[in-house]
Amino acid sequence: MNFLCAYLYQITAILSELLRSCYGCHLSRTSISMSDAGDGHYAETEPMLPECRLSGEEADKEEESVEEGQLQATRNMPKESPLAMALQILVPFLLAGFGTVSAGVVLDIVQHWEAFKNITEIFILVPALLGLKGNLEMTLASRLSTAVNVGKMDSPIEKWNLIIGNLALKQVQATVIGFLAAVVAVVLGWIPEGKFQISHAVLLCSSSVATAFIASLLQGIIMVGVIVGSKKTGINPDNVATPIAASFGDLITLAILAWISQGLYNYSHPYVSSLVCAFFMCLTPLWMVISSKHPASRQLLYSGWEPVITAMFISSIGGLILDKTVSDPNLAGIVVYTPVINGIGGNLVAIQSSRISTYLHFHSTPGEVPDEAKGCYYPCHTFCGTGANHRSAQVLLLLVIPGHLIFLYTIDLMERGHTSLTPVFMVVYLAAALFQVFLLLCISDWMVHSMWKSGKDPDSFSIPYLTALGDLLGTALLALSFHFLWIIGDQDSDVGD
Repeated sequence: MNFLCAYLYQITAILSELLRSCYGCHLSRTSISMSDAGDGHYAETEPMLPECRLSGEEADKEEESVEEGQLQATRNMPKESPLAMALQILVPFLLAGFGTVSAGVVLDIVQHWEAFKNITEIFILVPALLGLKGNLEMTLASRLSTAVNVGKMDSPIEKWNLIIGNLALKQVQATVIGFLAAVVAVVLGWIPEGKFQISHAVLLCSSSVATAFIASLLQGIIMVGVIVGSKKTGINPDNVATPIAASFGDLITLAILAWISQGLYNYSHPYVSSLVCAFFMCLTPLWMVISSKHPASRQLLYSGWEPVITAMFISSIGGLILDKTVSDPNLAGIVVYTPVINGIGGNLVAIQSSRISTYLHFHSTPGEVPDEAKGCYYPCHTFCGTGANHRSAQVLLLLVIPGHLIFLYTIDLMERGHTSLTPVFMVVYLAAALFQVFLLLCISDWMVHSMWKSGKDPDSFSIPYLTALGDLLGTALLALSFHFLWIIGDQDSDVGD
């Protein structure tokens, strides 16, 4: 292990030296030095590599005024019609939707496994761990999408330096968040019942940490491939990266969680669970060393914990709602639909957040917002207008009902779940889904501009909050919908048994 750590450390150091020697620029003129990052002088709103890759006439343009630089960025801003935008969003949106349907089917199956029946706190873990795709994968996708659009990944050395730093940072965050999610699940499960079993707590910690680590690594590699492929094919990664990041994220995470939890439960030896947790926790220093070699990831290593930890707590509240709802046999049908409504809402709001963030990087400086975003916020401001962000909000809201109809009928054709698709059920479910996305898009518009105005990078801060709110709103609205359906007599609990 020591040899591996030293080897990876040397590789990252060589990459960093190549970056500085090949382009020979003074980092202090455009950004910071590596040592400055640790001192807190690196701006959160400058999440990309410093612009030191230019030479000749391009290097001279670096010294032009901020206004001229913004005009140049505006001229290079990707142009797309509403139809082209809708077509680019549609395919990954459907792919992501079928991924959430698969996750719902898996959750519907594994809820009957011994581990899930005897350790119900695992259900509290589900939204928190599935939310990692919003906390980490979608945040990575948003950062790299902005990097592609502003030209920060044109150089191979810059590209891989940025990718390696962000992947290492993501592994650190995944491990820590996985451990904290398990602690929260233990506490939330213990408070209502007043019972605490150390064996269950150890199993939850080991399952959560191992799932977060493995799933984050697999999804990060997939995400990098999507971003690089989008750049080569000329597709705007803001439209496709975040939904593809979630397409298999829920399914991969849930399958790994179920497999590890059941395996550790069957073995039932506490020392094995402890060793599994300790192994993944001991890898954290290695990832910290690698991520600290890049200024942007090094800065986020110190300042990027607030959104992901807060989002984890928010998602855990949604998990508590799910845990209590699933325990009621009259509301068993909620399980298969929870990943779907949460995933679709999170995917759509992540697209909007990523697009607004890219727009702000092109058209304004940190701390300042465009004229159309100034003044008091009101919901109609998100959807009424002819700007690119208004059109994208309209397109995303229009996708909600047809998308959910496709996914509902897919679940019905697979004969999963415990609820038939009656007209009353579909109206109530679609109303909840539409209201969830409407609220999320409004919150996204306000939150991204507020963070930019306060000097925080929306690519790193907004998506974790928004996807966590999507999990909480989706689970709460779905639970209310099923309670309402039970009260009015639209009951059918034998489907899929």
